Amino acid sequence: MTVTDPATARRETRAGAGPGAILAFVCMGQFMVMTDASIVNLALPSIQEGLGMSDVSLGYVVTAYSTVLGGFLLLSGRLADTFGRRRLLRCGFLLFALASLASGLAQNGPMLIASRGFQGLGSSLIAPAALSILTGTFPEGPERNRALGVWGSLAGIASIVGVVAGGVLADGPGWEWIFWINLPIGVGAAALAPLIVPESRAGERRRPFDTVGAVTLTAGLLLLIFTLGEATRVGWDTLRTIGSLAGVAVLLAAFVATELRARSPLMPPRIFRLRTMRVANVSALLVFGTLGAMFYFASIFMQQVYGYAPMRAGFAYVPLAVCVAVGAGLASALISRVAARTVLLAGLVATVAGLLLLWRAPAGGHYATDLLPGFLAVGLGCGAVFVTLQIAAFAGIGKEDAGVGAGLINTSQEAGGALGLAVVGTIAYSGFASELAGTGGDPDLVRAVQESANHDAFLATACLGLAALVIAATLMPRAGRREPAAERG
Repeated sequence: MTVTDPATARRETRAGAGPGAILAFVCMGQFMVMTDASIVNLALPSIQEGLGMSDVSLGYVVTAYSTVLGGFLLLSGRLADTFGRRRLLRCGFLLFALASLASGLAQNGPMLIASRGFQGLGSSLIAPAALSILTGTFPEGPERNRALGVWGSLAGIASIVGVVAGGVLADGPGWEWIFWINLPIGVGAAALAPLIVPESRAGERRRPFDTVGAVTLTAGLLLLIFTLGEATRVGWDTLRTIGSLAGVAVLLAAFVATELRARSPLMPPRIFRLRTMRVANVSALLVFGTLGAMFYFASIFMQQVYGYAPMRAGFAYVPLAVCVAVGAGLASALISRVAARTVLLAGLVATVAGLLLLWRAPAGGHYATDLLPGFLAVGLGCGAVFVTLQIAAFAGIGKEDAGVGAGLINTSQEAGGALGLAVVGTIAYSGFASELAGTGGDPDLVRAVQESANHDAFLATACLGLAALVIAATLMPRAGRREPAAERG
C-alpha cells in the first residue's frame, strides 16, 4: 500500500488550473517535442549549404536528437516520479529553449550536432513528465480516454506540421528560424507551468536513487538507438555494428542484474507483471517502426518517383494528419464501450491496408487515386492505434509509477522508429547500389530502380504492421475489464 505524507498530499492537491487547461498545456509540450523531431528534414539542404557540412555529418543533425531523446526517456520518467513532474517539465522546457537558441547560432556542424543533442535531452525531460501529469490529472476511464485521444492525435499531426514548417521557414527567413521559433515557446511554458500545473511525484519519499541502474540503462539505450540508426549506413555485418550490439546486450544485462538487487529500482519489476502494458509496449515498438519507415520512404517516393518538390511532398501529408486526428477521436470515444483489443485490431488492419495500397502505387500515378487512399487509411488506423496503445500502456500502473510508465511507452516509440527504419532500409536498399550502377545513368531506368526500392520498403512496413496485428490479436486480453494494479515490492 502506498503511504502519502501530508506535505506531498498538499502539493498534489494544491489548486492550479482546471483539467482542460492542464491538458492543453502538456499537449503543447508534446507537440513541440514531436514537431522538432521532423522539422529539420526539409531544411537539411539549406543547413548543409549554410554550414558546409558533409553528407555523413548532416545525418547526425537528425540522429543526435533522436538518440539522446530515446536514450534518456526512461531515466527522465523515474526522475519525474522522484523529484517532481512539474519540476522536470520546467527544466525540460528551459533546456530545450536554450539548446534551440544555440542550434540557430551554430557556426559549424559540430556545434549544431551538439546543440541538437541537448535539444533531445530537453525533450526527454518534457515527454514523460507531461504524459504522467496527464494520466495523474484524469482518472482511468472515459475522462482519461478522451484526454489520451487528444494526446494520441498529436503524433501524426505534429510530424506533418514539422515537415511543412521546416520547408516554409527554410525557404523564407532561413533555416536558423526552425530552431529560434522554439525559444519564446519554451521560456514562456517554463514560466507559466507553476500557474497551470500542480506539482506531483511518487506517493512516498524514495530511498537512495538507483544510480547504477540509471547509468547502465541510459548507456544501453543510447548505444542501441545510435547503432540502429547507423546500421543501414555502415552495414549489419560490420565489426562496428556487431560490437555495438554486443555492448548493448552487456549493458542491458547489467541493468537487469542491478534492478533485481536494488532497494529502490529505476524500473520496478512489478510493472512487468501487467500483461496489457507489456503487449502495448511491444506493439508500440512495431507500430512506430512502421510509421517512421513509412514517413521516410513515402517522402523519398514522392520526390524521386513522382517528382514532387519538397514543399509539395510536405503538404501531401496534410490529409493523413487530419485522419490521424479523426481516428484518435473515434478511438477515444469507442474505447469506453468496446474492448481496447477490438479498437487496436481495427486500427492495425486499416494501417496495414493503407501500406499495401502504397505498395501498389505505380510510377507516374496520380496523387488522388494512387497515394491519397493509402494515406487516408494509414492516418485513420494510426490515430486509433496511438490512442489505444497509450491507454493500454497505463493499465494497472499506479500513480507512484506514472513517470516510469510514460518513459517506457515513449522509449518504445523512439526505439521502434529507429528499429523500423534500420530494418526496412536494409531490405529496401539490398542490392540498390549495384542496380543503380547498372542503369548507366538513364533517367527512366534510375526511376525504375528507385520505384522498386520504395515498393520493397512499403511492403516491409506492411509486414511490420502485420506483426503488430498478430501480437495484439494473440496476446492482448480480450475482456474490456480494468487490469488490477501491480502490487508494490
